[in-house]
Amino acid sequence: MGTEAFPTRIRRTYSMLLDREEGSSIVEFIFLGVLLLVPVTYLIISASQLQAASFAAVGAADHAARTFASAEDEAEGAARARNAVDVAVANLDMDANAASMEYRCSPACLEPGSIVSVEVSISVPLPFLPSGVDLDFGRASSSATVRVDRFG
Repeated sequence: MGTEAFPTRIRRTYSMLLDREEGSSIVEFIFLGVLLLVPVTYLIISASQLQAASFAAVGAADHAARTFASAEDEAEGAARARNAVDVAVANLDMDANAASMEYRCSPACLEPGSIVSVEVSISVPLPFLPSGVDLDFGRASSSATVRVDRFG
């Protein structure tokens, strides 16, 4: 054996050892799969909660405006409308403080032919956070307008 053959044999053996990656692809696939799957799943859960809050805001605003318009006086209408919003938020299993409601009447509340507008806004927190952390993923808002149809 010459002196040239020995370094060539070492290089060939070393390169064969480097090229052997048996079993490492499955480990890399599982590691990267979990690494990418967790944030994507978290984003999907957050987006679905925002979509649910959007549906709840639309339903709450519509129902609140109708119940307000059917009340006998403004205080009863405001209480009924707030109750409608609270029920919509409770159906979503969210904190009652997550929703805000505002109403406007034009020209005066509950006069025949007047217009009642209710705006509902629901804050959507990031899921799975401790109760002391107040980070929001987004806000879902909706408004509804109803004409008071009653005869004085």
